[in-house]
Amino acid sequence: MKLLSRMMLVVVVVLVASTFIYAVSDESNSSKERAGVKTTNNPPIYSVKALDIPKDLSFAGEQVPVDDPEIRERIDRELLVNTYWQSNALLLMKRAHKYFPIIEPILAANGVPDDFKYLALAESGLQQLVSPAGATGFWQIMRTTGREYGMEINKNVDERYHIEKSTEVACKYLKKAYKQFGSWTTVASAYNAGMHGIQRRLEAQKVNDYYNLLLGEETGRYVFRILALKEIISNPAKYGFKIEDKDMYKAVPTYLVSVDTAVVNFASFAKRFGINYKILKMHNSWLREPHLNNKSRKEYMIKIPKEGYYTTLD
Repeated sequence: MKLLSRMMLVVVVVLVASTFIYAVSDESNSSKERAGVKTTNNPPIYSVKALDIPKDLSFAGEQVPVDDPEIRERIDRELLVNTYWQSNALLLMKRAHKYFPIIEPILAANGVPDDFKYLALAESGLQQLVSPAGATGFWQIMRTTGREYGMEINKNVDERYHIEKSTEVACKYLKKAYKQFGSWTTVASAYNAGMHGIQRRLEAQKVNDYYNLLLGEETGRYVFRILALKEIISNPAKYGFKIEDKDMYKAVPTYLVSVDTAVVNFASFAKRFGINYKILKMHNSWLREPHLNNKSRKEYMIKIPKEGYYTTLD
């Protein structure tokens, strides 16, 4: 009986307290309403809206003909897809903050417009990917193309994974394409479909620029996706993204170590510099095996992260 009495007392106390809280809350809401403040207990409604198409869209200084209704629909599609796939867009913004500072000075030094960094973003999402066709790295370079431009590609070393060297090779390809087409927009499409493929289509359709070409699904969307990524990442707040500098991925500072001999075991090599094998490979993904043969005694420059950025446990 004593236990039952105590339980009844607890229930009475809870009911009285709840009534008091409700009364205070109700009085507070009434006061706000009298003061002209709108109150509601309903959660905010998630709003999905159509997007305004910017009138001043350009790529590498070349204006996009957004007044053309067909062009307008194509850019609208890519803006919508990339704006409302929010998780992917946020990841791209974070990675761009980390890797664009590496890519930008190489483009500038080679006389390639800065907008081509968004091409790399569209190609790989700034990840070391391998496509079903074998295109590899940030710039998705094929094995034959890489070797044509002097890259070392074998089981031991694959420089398509080397950010700086692959960007240099991409610049060479882009400049060669520009000599052929005289339009950076058309050059961007040729990066996807190949110079020969774009030239053949231009001649067959008797037009002289990308926006007048009828192309397949992939290449037809390619430049527009680059344009959409440029627009969204350049103006995140305009498209509803709230992201601050503290949210961004940051590049870890590194220094270079020269190696001109074979390396028997990279796990042991990494330990000498206070890091582990995983971290060594993260910064040097072009090293494809746990060792380096280097019979030719070639000099390789290996990135080592500065001390204090990683926690490595033995």
